[in-house]
Amino acid sequence: MRLNRRAFIGTGVAATAALQAPMVWSQGRARVVVIGGGAGGATVARYLAKDSNGEIDVVLVEPAKHYYTCFFSNLYIGGFQDMADLGHSYGTLAAEYGVNVVHDWAVGVDRDAKTVTLAGGAVLSYDRLVLSPGIDFVDGSVPGWDVSVQNKMPHAYKGGSQAELLKAQIEAMPEGGRFAMVAPPNPYRCPPGPYERISMVAHLLTQVNPTAKILLVDPKESFSKQALFEEGWQKHYGGMVERIGPDFGGDKVEVRADTMEVIIDGNAEKVDACNVIPGQKAGRICEMAGVTEGNWAPVTGHTMQSRIDGNVYVLGDASNQGDMPKSGYSANSQAKVAAMAIRGELLGSSVFPAKFSNTCWSLIATDDGVKVGAAYEATDEKIASVSSFISQTGEDADLRKQTYEESLGWYAGITSDMFG
Repeated sequence: MRLNRRAFIGTGVAATAALQAPMVWSQGRARVVVIGGGAGGATVARYLAKDSNGEIDVVLVEPAKHYYTCFFSNLYIGGFQDMADLGHSYGTLAAEYGVNVVHDWAVGVDRDAKTVTLAGGAVLSYDRLVLSPGIDFVDGSVPGWDVSVQNKMPHAYKGGSQAELLKAQIEAMPEGGRFAMVAPPNPYRCPPGPYERISMVAHLLTQVNPTAKILLVDPKESFSKQALFEEGWQKHYGGMVERIGPDFGGDKVEVRADTMEVIIDGNAEKVDACNVIPGQKAGRICEMAGVTEGNWAPVTGHTMQSRIDGNVYVLGDASNQGDMPKSGYSANSQAKVAAMAIRGELLGSSVFPAKFSNTCWSLIATDDGVKVGAAYEATDEKIASVSSFISQTGEDADLRKQTYEESLGWYAGITSDMFG
């Protein structure tokens, strides 16, 4: 398929600055379209392009020209990172690896015709399709909240401007004011993420509003790294954080954005800023492609192929794959397995047994970092955990500082692995 220059520009499809020429499929080459330019999509595009010796044409469809990672956005809220530190360009993928980066929305998938339709009107054909769209939110999971009120009660659970908005609202709270978070039900992106955010909000408030209070409303009985977070909250932010779990109505919550109220088991609590993290599901393009069952897209762990269509691969948060948490590290790990499997299918190259890893770091306070992680292998049923580790309560300050510094090194490494 060839898109001439007039059609390419006139439909509103924008390439990266490095790719001013029209996108042209090379005759005879295998074709892979990747939807979503985050930890899964950018990684699989880069690995397919760099390891295929030019034998695979790779198109990456991503509406954002500058990508802001959701991971580490909590550190921005806490004042440990600048927003600019979280932004990344697709220029190197285009210029150095030959990935055709198309800045547009994918709005349709025809799996019979093996085509993807873009909002600008272009139609891309593929031999293999990779979906890595991240998350969308489950309608009605928090009564009173939907995306129409996200500027009053931000979710800040996708990278970029929502985190900036939430931080500004926290900083604007009155002296001694009250911040609330409605935490999500399982499963959701980044299991420790809401609780690291509580830590970072508390850290920010100790700097700008030390008499403020935090109300955490949680539908879950327990949460990731719970003992570590609760130890840290007591140590660094004693008396600031109150958690209401399901025993006391944390699973019976609604919100009123116009009056800034959180309703807990029928009782109204007035707040000054509110972060609502709703229930989550696979990014909408997975539903549109018809590869979801329930809220997520089932895949085989051996290759990350859809269990519904073997020509489609689903990575990262959107996939239902087994034991791996929904995280940037997981998506990056899964992308490498998928890239190897796709090369094997299209080019006949070697494919080795799938192995995966994940680590989730969290910052509780200055130089107080903790982590949890595991190694995984693919079985016929799922991706299964084979070993795991977690920080311990009572660790000394030097070890916690080392853990935090390790997370900074990981961030630099994974973003380089994603974007080149």
